Amino acid sequence: MDTHTIGTADTPPSQPEEETPWLTAREQRMWRAHLEVAKLLDYQLSRELQPHNLAINDYEILVVLSEAPDHRMRMTDLATATLQSKSRLSHQITRMENAGLVLRQECPGDRRGLYAHLTEQGWETMQRVAPDHVRSVRAHFIDRFTPEQLDALYEALAPVADHLRGLRGRS
Repeated sequence: MDTHTIGTADTPPSQPEEETPWLTAREQRMWRAHLEVAKLLDYQLSRELQPHNLAINDYEILVVLSEAPDHRMRMTDLATATLQSKSRLSHQITRMENAGLVLRQECPGDRRGLYAHLTEQGWETMQRVAPDHVRSVRAHFIDRFTPEQLDALYEALAPVADHLRGLRGRS
C-alpha cells in the first residue's frame, strides 16, 4: 500500500468510507505523478549541482541571499524563506561558512539576532552556477510544457501554495 496516500476510492483501509474522502483513481494518478516528478526533479537538479560542490539547499540559500537587500538576511527570516528549521539552517550555514560562501554577522541592536551574509565568494559562486542551474531547470521542467500549460500549471498550484503558506503561520 502507498505510504503517501493510504487507500483509494476502491480500497479504503479499516476506517469506514463515509468518514474519509478517499482519492479516486484519477486523483491518485495525479497525486502520485506529482510526488514522482517532485522527487525525480529534485534528484536530477541535485546531481547537476554536485560538480559545483553544492547541494540543492545550498543553492537555494545562495539564491535567497543574492536577492536580499545587501545580500543578507536575518537567520530566522532565511529559515522561513527556505522552509527549514532554525536548527537545520544553522548547521547548513555552518557548512556554507566553512566553504567561504556565507558569513554570520550580529544584528545591530539585537544581541541575539544573526544575519546570514553572502560573501564575495558566495556571490561569485552564484553567478557561475546560476546559468547551468537555469539551463537544467529549463531542460528538465520548463521546456516540457507549452506556454499555455505553464500558465495552467501556475494557476493550479498557486492556490495550493497560498493555502500551505497560510498554514505555516499557524500553531
